[in-house]
Amino acid sequence: MEPLLAILVGLFFAAAIYLMQSKFSIRIMLGIAILGNAVNLLLFTGGRLTREVPPIIPAGLDSLPAGTANPLPQALILTAIVISFSFLAFLLVLTYRAYQDLGTDNTSDMRAAEPDDRPLPPLGY
Repeated sequence: MEPLLAILVGLFFAAAIYLMQSKFSIRIMLGIAILGNAVNLLLFTGGRLTREVPPIIPAGLDSLPAGTANPLPQALILTAIVISFSFLAFLLVLTYRAYQDLGTDNTSDMRAAEPDDRPLPPLGY
């Protein structure tokens, strides 16, 4: 199961990087969301996927026995899911407001603050 999830994580990272290289803000936002899911899945896979032994410390031991799933990445991923969802909601509102004000989601056309006849940068010092 873990090699299959490793391939899926690679596909998520590839899709996220491809989308974030776009010049449209909606695609960039979706790429960021997919990147967050790829990182969560990577951490979840790194914490071992076993259902046979629950992550409970038996009586008389100080640590988890070998072969149990690590519960810490699972707890961290639950927190990361909530944070990434709120970040995605913020990006969605920000993108929508930018589209309302500027009339486009193309980042090349969003240069409203830059003048059209700006001088070239200096060639040397």
